[in-house]
Amino acid sequence: MAEDLKVRYSDKDLAEFRELIEDKIEKAKSHLELLKSSYMNDGNNGTDDTSPTFKAFEEGSETMSKEANTQLAIRQEKFIRDLKNALLRIENKTYGICRVTGKLIAKERLKLVPHATLSIEAKNMQK
Repeated sequence: MAEDLKVRYSDKDLAEFRELIEDKIEKAKSHLELLKSSYMNDGNNGTDDTSPTFKAFEEGSETMSKEANTQLAIRQEKFIRDLKNALLRIENKTYGICRVTGKLIAKERLKLVPHATLSIEAKNMQK
């Protein structure tokens, strides 16, 4: 209940969240690089001598894999962008304030979803 009365998180809290978010950004960037390198890979695994049927299957599978990796990369880029926006909210000292209710988002939620802009209460109102 005490958190409902606070207008914003303290500078100490914001510094903790900044550290958490910066760590997540670094991990997300390295994951994104892996995804990008996997779908930019030419995929030649030395199968030039295999049967035409297997070759066609392999190319189809490779295309599906590239499409899946591309979609994962797009999601990862959005995640990084959302995390960077969270850092901007920390700078503005508006981090952790629900954009619907104006109340503080629970610390537990922010630790799990550091780029959250909605409290659980607001998420439930959307349903």
